[in-house]
Amino acid sequence: MTPKYALCNETYQNWSFADTCAHMAKTGYHGIEIAPFTLKDDPRELTDSDAAEHAKIARDAGLDVVGLHWLLVKPAWLHLTTPDTLLQKDTIAFGQHLVRFCGAMGGTIMVWGSPKQRNLEDDWAYEDAAKRAAETLRAISEVAGEHGVTLAMEPLARKETNFLTTAAETIELIQRVDHPNCQLHLDVKAMSDESKSIPDIIRDSREHVVHFHANDPNLRGPGFGDVQFEPIAAALNEIDYSGYISVEVFDYTPDPETIATESLAYLKRIFETS
Repeated sequence: MTPKYALCNETYQNWSFADTCAHMAKTGYHGIEIAPFTLKDDPRELTDSDAAEHAKIARDAGLDVVGLHWLLVKPAWLHLTTPDTLLQKDTIAFGQHLVRFCGAMGGTIMVWGSPKQRNLEDDWAYEDAAKRAAETLRAISEVAGEHGVTLAMEPLARKETNFLTTAAETIELIQRVDHPNCQLHLDVKAMSDESKSIPDIIRDSREHVVHFHANDPNLRGPGFGDVQFEPIAAALNEIDYSGYISVEVFDYTPDPETIATESLAYLKRIFETS
């Protein structure tokens, strides 16, 4: 595999989008992954004009727009598994809006994490909640297919959510959705919570994985913690993964320059010598 590296833009706290893109490209990244709320406080207000403006900034810097993540941070009341039919309609409409925005930017991936916005309440039956989630995702995926965008469903650790906590559970939901534009995203931090080894998860997910986040359970970048990436790189090579290796951190110390530079240097040592 010829690695392609991306970085999530919220790493650059309080930087302009232009300065963020310039530093990513200078550091050696190929793509940028964007959290919608960093572009506009209410992402429902993002327009085709906004998409064109930001896509041009990224492209002029030498970056591809990989897509979007942190989809349901704002507005925070939207929900994937809700039994409220009106709220479900709002969630579908917002998801379809982000699909159109992502496609207008030239992005192809939308990582669906948002743990609080998918949690099940104690009195919700799992089967019913999974059915509602599949209905919501199918409606969004149908529009995604029209815009060349794929929803990448993200399993998350049990301390973050009680729905979609393993790759296997997430694949079951993807199969319920039964649409080619709804597939799987894998994240090193989240996979570290599973009983199965990360390389085994990758191999078992080969038919569905379309995107990959490199990070560590300590919330920092790859190479900043205890996770060894050599077996991970070998497993991704084994399944012929051809998507981006995208750095996503949650601890923004010491600074974006160090995070970007050292994360990429580590990934290059691992992936380009494996």
